[in-house]
Amino acid sequence: MSDSPRFAADAMLGRLARWLRALGYDTSYDESLADPVLVQQANAQQRVLLTRDRHLLRDLRPERALEIRHDDPLQQLHAVVTTLALAAPTDLFTRCLLCNAPLQELDPEQAQALLPAGMLGVPGPVRRCPQCGRSYWEGSHVRRMRAALERVLPAWVSNVESGTITQTKGRTPGLPG
Repeated sequence: MSDSPRFAADAMLGRLARWLRALGYDTSYDESLADPVLVQQANAQQRVLLTRDRHLLRDLRPERALEIRHDDPLQQLHAVVTTLALAAPTDLFTRCLLCNAPLQELDPEQAQALLPAGMLGVPGPVRRCPQCGRSYWEGSHVRRMRAALERVLPAWVSNVESGTITQTKGRTPGLPG
């Protein structure tokens, strides 16, 4: 997704940021940033600023921005995808849902060393975040997340290859669904 847009989400859109990351989009999110700093970073990094804050849009005038009007993160995701006419990803879950780093696929020996005993032999790739160290693999979260994505973006999910993965259980909050 190197030619795809990059995003910055304001403090009110953390769950939308995670959904965009699940689709493979480079999405910056830091709830501690003040609005002027957020706009400055989004402009400097040529990111589309996603915000629900009309005052931020009016007063700080980011170069590239999209006002998010829905409360539900999946409706927000649908609005971003349709408004910006985003292309469907070739694979899901290629970025860390928390820190945004691209995930690295592990060979089977590395994967076995990281997975809990009950997860050994899971189908599909096992990936690891080189930045925060979280591990991701195919699991029950995938079905729920894929089902949520299919409701919101049905044509997209049906076209994505089946080799998807889910986040390590117990290490981070789950996505909304």
